[in-house]
Order: sequence, then C-alpha cells, then structure tokens
Amino acid sequence: MEHKLLNLDYFVFAIYFVIVAGYGYYIYNRKKKASADTKDFFLAEGSLTWWAIGASLIASNISAEQFIGMSGSGFKMGLAISTYEWMAAATLLVVAIFFLPIYLKNKIYTMPQFLLQRYDSRVSTVMAVFWLLLYVFVNLTSILYLGALAVSTISGFSFTACMIGLAIFAVIITLGGMKVIGFTDVIQVFFLILGGLATTYLALNLVSQNVGTGGDSYSINGMMEGLGLLRQKAPEHFHMIFDKSNENYMELPGLAVLIGGMWIVNLNYWGCNQYITQRALGADLRTARRGLLFAGFLKLLMPIIVVLPGIATYVLWRNGMFQEEMQGMVDGVKKVKPDQAYPILLNLLPAGLKGLSFAALTAAIVASLAGKANSIATIFTLDIYKHFFKKDATEQDQVKVGRIVIIVSCIIAAIVAPALKSLDQGFQFIQEYTGFISPGVFAIFILGFFWKRTTANAALAGAALAIPLSVWLKFQFTTLPFINRMGWVFLIIVAVMAVISLADPRSKDNPKALRIDASMFRLDTAFTIGAILICGILAALYTVFW
Repeated sequence: MEHKLLNLDYFVFAIYFVIVAGYGYYIYNRKKKASADTKDFFLAEGSLTWWAIGASLIASNISAEQFIGMSGSGFKMGLAISTYEWMAAATLLVVAIFFLPIYLKNKIYTMPQFLLQRYDSRVSTVMAVFWLLLYVFVNLTSILYLGALAVSTISGFSFTACMIGLAIFAVIITLGGMKVIGFTDVIQVFFLILGGLATTYLALNLVSQNVGTGGDSYSINGMMEGLGLLRQKAPEHFHMIFDKSNENYMELPGLAVLIGGMWIVNLNYWGCNQYITQRALGADLRTARRGLLFAGFLKLLMPIIVVLPGIATYVLWRNGMFQEEMQGMVDGVKKVKPDQAYPILLNLLPAGLKGLSFAALTAAIVASLAGKANSIATIFTLDIYKHFFKKDATEQDQVKVGRIVIIVSCIIAAIVAPALKSLDQGFQFIQEYTGFISPGVFAIFILGFFWKRTTANAALAGAALAIPLSVWLKFQFTTLPFINRMGWVFLIIVAVMAVISLADPRSKDNPKALRIDASMFRLDTAFTIGAILICGILAALYTVFW
C-alpha cells in the first residue's frame, strides 16, 4: 500500500496550516494587551463565545485517541464503544446545569483552587500533583504517541519526525494563551468534522464496492448501501449493551455503561477536569451553558466520524482486504492490531481528500495537545509555582513560567511517547489508567459540592485511597471490568469520607461549606429545549441499538 501524500494533499494541508496559524496570529494581535495577565493567558478573559467554547471543548477532547484509538475499538467491538461519546452528551448537560454555577459563582479558575477553597492546601496540592503526573505521563504522552503513529502511517515520514513536528505545532498555538486556542479550535473542529465525514463516506463506499453490488464510483447511494451492509455482515458490531458471554464485556460491562461506572468516567472528565472545564470558566453562566449544550450536540455526531470507519474496516478485513496491513507487533508477537484501522483507511483516500482528512487528524491532535499543555501550565503556575516557589509572583512572571512549562511538558511527552509502542488499543489504555484516580477525584468533588459536612481530612483520605484501592482491586479481582472497579472504588471512598466527616464534631458547622441555593440552577428556555432534544435522541439511539 502506498504511504505518501501527493502534491494536492500537501496543498490542501498547507491551506489548513496557513488558515489556523494566520487566524491564531490575528486573534493574538487583536485581543492582546500591553501586558498579558494570568486570567487573559489561562482563561481567555471571558472573551470566548458559546460556539467557541463548544467547539474548543470538542477539539480538545477529540484527538488521536478517538480517531485512532476509538476507531480501533470500533474495529474490535463495534458501535458499543460509542457509549463514551453518547453518554458524554448527557454528562455535558449535568455539568452545565449543576457544576458550572458552582464554579462560576465562586470564581474558580483551576480545579486545585476549588479544592483549596473548599478543603485546604493539603488536598489541593496532592491533587495538583496527581493531575500534573496524569496529564503529562498518560494524556499528553498518549495523544502525542497515537498522533505521531497515525501521521507517520499516512505520510510515510518517520515516527520521530512526526512526533517532533506535532509537538512544535502545538507549542506554537499554546504559547498564545487560551484565547488563541479557543478561537483556532473553531477552525480545527471544522476541518476535523469535514475530514472525518469524508473518511466515513469513503469507508462506506468501499464496503459497497468490495462487499456489495456497488461499482467503482463514489456516491450517496453507495454510502447508504455500505451502511446497510455493515449491519448485515457484522450484526454483532451493532449491540450497545454486552452480556457476560461477550469477549468485550471486560471493556464495556453490560448496563454499567448506562447506570454504573461510566457516569464516574464522564462526570469526572467533563466536570472535574481542568483540561475541559477551563474552556467555560472564563465566561458567564449563560454563555458557558450554551457552549456545553453545543458540545453535546457535536458529541452525538462523533461516532459517525470515529466509530463507523473502524466497523467498515472490520467488514473489509473479514472480506479479505488489509490482511497484511492490520498486522502489528504486540509484546513481540505478530497479531491483528485494531489501532491500524483508521490510518489504513486514510491511505486509500484520493488525492486532495487525503490531504483534507490528514488536516482533520492533525487538527484534532494539535488542538488536544495545545489544550492539555495549557492546562498543565495553568495548574503548575497557579497552584504550585505561585503557592510554593514565589508567592509574590507578578502577572508577567506567571505567564512566563506558564510558557516555560508548556515547552517542558511537551519535551517530556516526546521523550516518553515511544515507550507506548507495545499498546494494543490506545483508547482503552487511556481510560483504564485515568480510572485509577477518577473515582477519588469525583468523590471529593461531588461531596464537596453538595454535602456541607465533608471535611478536609475526609477529602485527603479519599485522595490517598484512590490509587492503592484501584491497584488492589485490579490484581485481587482480575475478572472485574475496570468500569465496575471504578464504581466500587467510588462507593468505598464515599463511605470512608462520610465516616471520617461524621466523626468530626466540627463538621456540623463547616466554615468551608459552599453556600448553594436553588436559584443557581435555573435554566433558560433555549437551553431546556436543547437538553430535551439531546435526551430524546439518546433514548432513540439506545432503543434502536440495544
């Protein structure tokens, strides 16, 4: 198979690069002050519109881990992996209604800042260190690894060259601050969706041509025939809920994806995650809520772009195509490697369209790297540097340190990324290892929000328990799916925190408790209509694909 871009592809990619870089430079110059301050650099100074917030959320969330990792999971287990995307749409509504008002009323800029305000410096420091380690060594590293793998497969350039190029591109965008990231993400999402839909269109037409009755031409009819053939040739790939007899039950354990641990995965990611909530924290409540609603609608679309191509590749592979291309080395053994599915499809795109999809993939990778690096810089600067190293640091000092941290974190990720080459499914790796701290984080946040008696000692115990308890359950109960394990860890930590808080007589009149009233959670008509529409679409999808 040919692994290179043609002149037309380079031209299309160059247009994308010039538009993103040029628009980013324009935004930087139009909105910059004589001296940048921290709120301006880290939070965009409230200048992001609802559509910029929504687009930036999706651009930061959808990366190589979705395009490559989730498409690979689609190849292996089918439409069920879409539950991460579709349940995220419901989660965004919960975050918009209940979490955002609390953050914005308390003028929260970072997640550790919330923990400092609600608990104490011990809790905020411990969690800041946890987040920094997780963001650098799991998230940033895996995004860079999967991104470089995909770009290398498509372009034919070396893995190392692609990795360095992506890191440099991301650093350039990130150094402009949150407002540049936010507005350039709108363009990134445009390329991401357009290129992603082009790949899906090609994949379904290929199924029609090679498995069905379609001719050599590409058409809407061929696409629709291909979609029908997917359900006909791989019906097992169109079940949303797995029972225990299914080989993929360990990754997606039955109803837990609807009423169990999946909620912890999503609520922690979308509601207690600096990387995500940072987009909304600089806006007013109405704008931030509409941004999250817009992101919810975009989330409904994502499986079409990232999961269907994986299922299409599976059907084509079953029909005799890509036998050699799907092989890879895993732990020294040659076997089928699902994460090869999406790059293989991109290599079949015609000239021009391949450049567009290449731009879409690059946009997704760079946007995620930029957003993650900005969050790392925000947490380190505001919660570590200013707190421990230089309490009287000026605004300019903090922005300078933030920029240094961005560069250093990307260098560390580039050094560590090659160590991930033995991965089978990158998306599942990210979910499982993020899940080692997610239950503890979510327990600390949810009790801190809504139970006034939760104490700092209880939160500290919850933070300390999360990783050891997760590791113990992982090795003690080897047949326990990691999503269920997260559910059990969450319940145990909540119980421990409740006991510690109730045992402290001072918790009855906790001065750190948040003051919450019902008026904070009132919704406007437009948001309510949008939320009802999203819930209706989700109900229909799960009914059809149960």
